[in-house]
Amino acid sequence: MAETITKHERNLSAVIHGATLGRFFFPLGQFLFPLIFWLPNRKQYAFVDYHGKQALNFQISMALYALVIGMISFPFFLGFLPDIFEGGIFEWTHGRHGGPFRFNMMDTFWNSPRFWWPLGLTGILELALYAVNIIYTILATLRTSEGEYFKYPLTIPFIK
Repeated sequence: MAETITKHERNLSAVIHGATLGRFFFPLGQFLFPLIFWLPNRKQYAFVDYHGKQALNFQISMALYALVIGMISFPFFLGFLPDIFEGGIFEWTHGRHGGPFRFNMMDTFWNSPRFWWPLGLTGILELALYAVNIIYTILATLRTSEGEYFKYPLTIPFIK
């Protein structure tokens, strides 16, 4: 199959996959940079069109998964607000010492397992998602440059 695909198509498709790493240089770069290379060339080359869709669908899926993980952890942190504001870290006082606002580091709050396990679990999930994103982006770039049709795992087909 690599014989029917020109070197230009393979390089352009590899650049589309590699351009998703643009998020390290520009906000939303994982979406904008692939679009810059994919949109002008999608009608001319079927190979480029396929890989542009694959790269964008994967990045949209990864962003959606990260959002869902963040939303799952949000209620756990809302449960800590009473501990933070009433007798916890932040206290509103009316005494003469220290003014109306006092910052208090209580050992019981930070040592509480209900504070750390959601943070640790969601942190590990986000880190795993980040690693999957980087590893599969590099793998897709290499396989595409060899002329293979690469399909990302865990991808929701938003763009068809």
